[in-house]
Amino acid sequence: MLTFTINEAQTQLVHLIEAVTQGEQIIIARAGNPVAQLTACPAPRHKIAPPGGMEGEIRMSDNFDDPIDELFDCLKEDDEKPTQGG
Repeated sequence: MLTFTINEAQTQLVHLIEAVTQGEQIIIARAGNPVAQLTACPAPRHKIAPPGGMEGEIRMSDNFDDPIDELFDCLKEDDEKPTQGG
């Protein structure tokens, strides 16, 4: 475990981060009293899937990109909206 003053930590931050990634415990002290601990972030719990990992699993309708005539009807002014029932 290594202890640094706040000023030392500020000037050596890059080196302290490297030390933490190598497993070192870093304590930052003010007036000789520990006030903070610099720790490494835990490794991600999941791995990023490689591209193409879901190939053949997702199916899309042949007409998925056909226009939807009614899609924007809700944005029209009331007098422009089609009336129900004709």
